[in-house]
Amino acid sequence: MVWVPLSPTSSDRRAPLHAPSTATMSLEWLMDWSWSLDGLRDFIATGIQSFRDCDATALVAVACLLVLFVWYCYHVGREQPRAYATVNALMQSAEANGVQNGFVYCQSPECVRCSHHDGLNQKLYHNLQEYAKRYSWSGMGRIHKGIREQGRYLNSRPSIQKPEVFFLPDLPTTPYFSRDAQKHDVELLERNFQTILCEFETLYKAFSNCSLPQGWKMNSTPSGEWFTFYLVNQGMCVPRNCRRCPRTYRLLGSLRTCIGNNVFGNACISVLSPGTVIAEHYGPTNIRIRCHLGLKTPSNCELVVGGEPQCWAEGRCLLFDDSFLHTAFH
Repeated sequence: MVWVPLSPTSSDRRAPLHAPSTATMSLEWLMDWSWSLDGLRDFIATGIQSFRDCDATALVAVACLLVLFVWYCYHVGREQPRAYATVNALMQSAEANGVQNGFVYCQSPECVRCSHHDGLNQKLYHNLQEYAKRYSWSGMGRIHKGIREQGRYLNSRPSIQKPEVFFLPDLPTTPYFSRDAQKHDVELLERNFQTILCEFETLYKAFSNCSLPQGWKMNSTPSGEWFTFYLVNQGMCVPRNCRRCPRTYRLLGSLRTCIGNNVFGNACISVLSPGTVIAEHYGPTNIRIRCHLGLKTPSNCELVVGGEPQCWAEGRCLLFDDSFLHTAFH
């Protein structure tokens, strides 16, 4: 059978399906491509003309802003700390207002908290810069800012926590810390409790021979007597005392987090006689945690930090932040 296509009649009209030829497609594509090139050429020409017509003053202003930005970045990195109220100025201000801290300050020129240290901030900042040369400023923005803004921090802190020498912002603020915060060192001290106790008892026997044995210091208190025997005092080893407690001193070297290389590092034996009250006072900084290991702790002895009382226990460590207002009594 042969099928013969017939022309559609007026009653049988259908939309025809056209398949364009290859020549028609190429022509349309070339026209579109030509239009795209013309548009691109016009766009580039317009941009070049706009750049040529740009006001030279505006270009100079933009260049100056870029130079100022680079200079500012450099200046921030090299900026010296701003002047701030020294510890002694704060003390004098407090005394003038009738506010008594209750802590008796020594007159030692080596004491970072009690003596005049107008250049302390500059020294801190210089040390930070030396550290940054070896490593980088990355990650030290908070320390950088803290050193430059000490005047504001020291004067605006709430009375419950007011370190007297250096405050670092954004650190955890709690009067007492969990033992797990320094788990390794806490366990090491408690395992060697008997060793430390034996050396303490040998030292304490000397009190029967004279009022203040060699190596011990007597602190001023409202009542009673408070004695301290320093192995490390403000980051400095006390050789004569360390030789009298060799095992305890070696133990300090085994602690992972013991601060022994800066002015805020201390390690000592502290003795309160019955009836002693240590007046409320603040520590010098909030960048450290103080650890007390109870050697001999009779009843009715208490430590109060930030208004929260705690009792010592023999052979157990107690961790606290002494930048909070604190007191102790026997």
